[in-house]
Amino acid sequence: MSDSLTSTNLNNILPLVAKGKVRDIYQSTSDSLLFVATDRISAYDVIMTNGIPSKGKILTKLSEFWFDFLKPTIPNHLLAKTDAIFEQLPKELSEPQYKTQLEDRALLVKKLRLVPLEVIVRGYITGSAWKEYKKEGTVHGLTVPQGLQESEKFAKPIFTPSTKADQGEHDENIHPDQAAEIVGKELADKIAKIAIELYTRAHDYALTRGIIIADTKFEFGLDEGDNLVLVDEVLTPDSSRFWNAKTYAVGQSQDSYDKQFLRDWLTSNGLAGKDGVAMDSEIAAKSKEKYVEAYESLTGEKWV
Repeated sequence: MSDSLTSTNLNNILPLVAKGKVRDIYQSTSDSLLFVATDRISAYDVIMTNGIPSKGKILTKLSEFWFDFLKPTIPNHLLAKTDAIFEQLPKELSEPQYKTQLEDRALLVKKLRLVPLEVIVRGYITGSAWKEYKKEGTVHGLTVPQGLQESEKFAKPIFTPSTKADQGEHDENIHPDQAAEIVGKELADKIAKIAIELYTRAHDYALTRGIIIADTKFEFGLDEGDNLVLVDEVLTPDSSRFWNAKTYAVGQSQDSYDKQFLRDWLTSNGLAGKDGVAMDSEIAAKSKEKYVEAYESLTGEKWV
């Protein structure tokens, strides 16, 4: 096995349900799923042919940290963390050829009805929001103060949803009123309120660790009682924009803990959006360093 895991194969011991940009999802029981975070990485909606060593393990441990941190605010879909999954899986999966694929990167989760929205909360104006603002003076069609500079903090975090596109398709930024049309006003309002609360808690904590969470994407499910449950991954460099608080300055782009090394490399080599691209080994190594740095800063734990 190479130093990165880009695909899993459980030989039908558990049926494969879906293959996302990063996760392979298996059916465990009728009401539970096995999420396996691979080391795949995508940029410009294209998955690279090689991975970032240990990326899936870092994402999994960071999500576990945030699920615990946010548990007083909202329940989550975790049934078993990665250190306790094997006792709840078929015994064949403890054999070495499977254990090496699952260890430290798999979570057992409750199967829920997914809310068909990407629930984005923005605390700062950047990325696609900044592009729209420069062109239209709005963010997701929302009226915001004029005269904002790039990377400036909003007076209050804002709920800026997007559609949840199928694999290979682009999510589309939408106005909160359109989200209400998709899921109903009552649920959309409830989601907006809890998402802003979660973002604010996480943002304020991260700031004490030297990281600014500029924006993030949450996903939610509904249990049998129609209660909101936090699902998927939470507040990782793949689902969030992390900035270094020490170097933060309004009016410019920021030093980021995400895929910027990879995006810049793809763009400078004319490879942005092209299929079948393998990352330069130096880019993969630098990207891993950023993931590790974010993990260690936020959790206070050394990555080994």
